[in-house]
Amino acid sequence: MEPREPDAVAHDPYEHLIEHVQDAVVKFELVDGEPIVRDVNRAFADIFGYATAAICGDSLNDWIVPEWLLDEAERLDEQTGTGEVNYQRVKRETETGLREFLYRGIPYARDDRPIDGFAVYTDITDLVRQQHRLQVLNRVLRHNLRNEANVILGHTARLLDQLPEGSGQTTGAAATIERAADNLASLSREAGEIDAVLSATDDANVVDSVPLVHRIVDDHRKRAPSATIAAELPDQLRVRGNGHLSSAVNSLVENAIEHNPAPEPFVRVSVLRFDPGWAEIRVEDDAPKIPADERDILTGDLEATQTHHGSGLGLWLAKWVAESYGGELLFDESDRGGNSVRIRLPKA
Repeated sequence: MEPREPDAVAHDPYEHLIEHVQDAVVKFELVDGEPIVRDVNRAFADIFGYATAAICGDSLNDWIVPEWLLDEAERLDEQTGTGEVNYQRVKRETETGLREFLYRGIPYARDDRPIDGFAVYTDITDLVRQQHRLQVLNRVLRHNLRNEANVILGHTARLLDQLPEGSGQTTGAAATIERAADNLASLSREAGEIDAVLSATDDANVVDSVPLVHRIVDDHRKRAPSATIAAELPDQLRVRGNGHLSSAVNSLVENAIEHNPAPEPFVRVSVLRFDPGWAEIRVEDDAPKIPADERDILTGDLEATQTHHGSGLGLWLAKWVAESYGGELLFDESDRGGNSVRIRLPKA
């Protein structure tokens, strides 16, 4: 819409709003089924590259709809003509080529014309491309990491079996390779879990966090007999969540054990009521503190770069799982001078 004088804007707040939104907006009149452009906002000119004066009075479809997509556009116009609001992902032609948009066709009635409408286009091109690239990279990397890690683990196990006793240096090198391969396999598993969390479209259910945490504690007591793993659990505490919550808590406990160089690491896992509407699952340890840079990246206070980045995916998994349930991941110092990592969740 063309810039208006301040007094005109004051009398027409809707026009003022539309003029300043960042989505491309077209005001059109349906004439014999064709959307004839009556006005566009500044964002439309910026995104599509077509001047207001050039496009006004012409069919919108003639300017922005490729010939092979005309049937789709005509169907959407027909729905608008019936008074139906419609939404769809569409590809439209700009001055620089095709881009992808979230389209909303919004009809409205006028006294002097039976049906007019707004076409609103949100440019999602870069978002969609980034999403597709990440999906491909994620699937390829996970598949290759898992396969190569399994090959290394298998051959390293055979090597260790064949080494004579007393070859300590060689055995130590083989064991180091085995640990590195196991870490690669863990990264692949965590990446798969993160992909499942971020791709989920269903709402979180309700789970009792106590038996879930109890199973994780028992499992790690068996896997790490040298560690002291304490549990402070109520009889029951139901929270928003689903099966991914178990993976998030498991990652926190695993990190607390693996990143503690002490011969007998200490970990305490607690479930408690934090507030009338909230609960917390806390994993506390006596390990060296998580580096400040890594915490800042997770909280968004620092951008991940080549010199500042997280050491793994476990904390990211916990963060994104918590956020998917409407909660958050928090960091503090434990009473033993180590880390206190808390998953705060809405109570059910």
